[in-house]
Amino acid sequence: MAQVPPMPAVDATEWVKQDNGLEIWDATVGEGDEVKPGAKVTVHYTGWLTNGKMFDSSVSRGQTISFSLNQVIKGWQVGIPGMKPGGVRRLKIPSDLGYGAAGAGRDIPPNATLIFEVELISSK
Repeated sequence: MAQVPPMPAVDATEWVKQDNGLEIWDATVGEGDEVKPGAKVTVHYTGWLTNGKMFDSSVSRGQTISFSLNQVIKGWQVGIPGMKPGGVRRLKIPSDLGYGAAGAGRDIPPNATLIFEVELISSK
């Protein structure tokens, strides 16, 4: 089983804040064609709350996941386009671009900021 990456530092200087509040940190820039908005992507990802609690990881399951960017939270819809295959991007997603006041399931509380590390395997 692959090793789950450590959570990126919440206060690292590498984060670049976007106008919509999303923060992006390209840990590795991939090669090839950039992901377009609404594309179908295959990724490996790990997600954490800002307190360091991991709530989900395709890495720990050992299986990539494929989905259309139109099917996921807004932070991914706007944070994944521009990535290139092989790239690793970290996303710090404010609550209003994540699950908002509702939260999600038992693991994501209301109004939570989410941290993701996403490795782009492919897109179409």
